Amino acid sequence: MAKPPLTLPLGCVMLDVKGQSLDDDDIQRLQHPAVGGVILFARNFASRSQVIALITEIKALRQPALLVAVDQEGGRVQRFKEGFTVLPAMAKFGQWLDQCAAPNAEDENTDEAAVFGCLQNTGRLMAQELIDCGVDFSFAPVLDVGLHADTVIGDRALHAQPATLVAMARAYIAGMQQAGMQATGKHFPGHGHVLQDSHLELPIDPRPMADIEQCDLTVFAQLIDQLGAVMTAHVQFPEVDTAIPTYSPFWLQTVLRKQLGFNGLIVSDDLTMLGADPNLSVGQRCESALQAGCDLLLICNDTEAMDTGLSYLGDAVMSADGARRLNAMRADISKPRLSDAQHSAVKAQIQLLL
Repeated sequence: MAKPPLTLPLGCVMLDVKGQSLDDDDIQRLQHPAVGGVILFARNFASRSQVIALITEIKALRQPALLVAVDQEGGRVQRFKEGFTVLPAMAKFGQWLDQCAAPNAEDENTDEAAVFGCLQNTGRLMAQELIDCGVDFSFAPVLDVGLHADTVIGDRALHAQPATLVAMARAYIAGMQQAGMQATGKHFPGHGHVLQDSHLELPIDPRPMADIEQCDLTVFAQLIDQLGAVMTAHVQFPEVDTAIPTYSPFWLQTVLRKQLGFNGLIVSDDLTMLGADPNLSVGQRCESALQAGCDLLLICNDTEAMDTGLSYLGDAVMSADGARRLNAMRADISKPRLSDAQHSAVKAQIQLLL
């Protein structure tokens, strides 16, 4: 007989699990009071039926249920594939849109309206496929201005022109919201101007604030009302603040909350990444992120770091505002679904971009 769910408020940590079903260690971690959600990776996925069973198991542990998230951007970053639509890298849409401006762009495949329609349908299809399996949200879309094709952002970015990126992201987000999923904009305030991979080192962006505002921040500013969450960038902007945005009250409270008026969930990028400063202990990273203004802390792919972080945080639960913001990210399963015919039509359209 299944145990009744543990009644426990949501905590401020989102962590991962080891495999394709929960073991005793996973269950113990997920019942820790500091936990509020689970992020799934490719190693947690074997098939659609398997991942549904895993998510059902996760959500049965606690009341209110833990939120479940995944990176389902498309291209290089798509965790669930078999039984799901294979999504193109977002830069493919930008390339398609650029073709519409070419001098000889005359056929139906070079119609700007077709690009934006496909973007909206893709966002809706991605979200619907995840929601149907119990996932609450994908960490998408990437709002970084894509300047360098061979970097960690690279083809994950929609476009290199901020105004174009905003229009494209707006269409994609509209599709996500049609399906009942809130959007997460990443990586605030922008990861697109650096060559380094923040998983492996700390990227340095030497630009002054005026340049960042004109390029990167204008994207977030124009989309801020469409975002349920924002994920921070592990990038240092030394001309603005010596602290990375994840640990910076200036970036998160002065700029994001006050200047841009954002009232949604602020999520740290993974605190085990080398860009999150390995010279700090896990506890110091958690404390710095929370004090800066993060609501939810990602601690992933390192069981020792997860245990250390949970031990450090103890019985801490989210603030009332944080819990409200996190609960607002739950999928809305009441939204109308794409019909089978619509689903097939969108998949066929996407295939042309692969």
